[in-house]
Amino acid sequence: MDNRQALGSWLSGPRAAAEEAGVDFGYRGEQLGLPEEGPGSIARPGRRLGALAVDWGLCLLIAYGLITQSYNEAAQIWAPLIMFALMVLTVGTVGSTPGKRLFGLRVLALGTGRVSPWRAALRTVLLFLAIPALIWDRDGRGLHDRLAGTVEVRI
Repeated sequence: MDNRQALGSWLSGPRAAAEEAGVDFGYRGEQLGLPEEGPGSIARPGRRLGALAVDWGLCLLIAYGLITQSYNEAAQIWAPLIMFALMVLTVGTVGSTPGKRLFGLRVLALGTGRVSPWRAALRTVLLFLAIPALIWDRDGRGLHDRLAGTVEVRI
């Protein structure tokens, strides 16, 4: 390997260098037995963030319109509490929040397919910590999903 090739592999990243060396990473969700595209495939980050934004907006609307008369109090105190309850109750029963449903997403447990309420609560607590949600594996699952034994897929 000459210096130009070594520098090029450094600039393109370790994944590109490994693929150039012949390593086959497959597609997102392949190790989990999920399809590459279409229903049942791993949800993309843009859809996940969009669903989270819709859910947060809905919780802010509920907190501001029904509980408080101040945006600061609604955003700082009530909206996170409503968001926590919304996520635990809806993901733990039907598998998706209103935002996830709008964006065509669903949370599934890996073994059974149905998310139990305790898994939904664990997933939500880890999501609220933010750091686990920012650490992703090769399949595109956040650490909060890995620890809860769940995966977010397209409907």
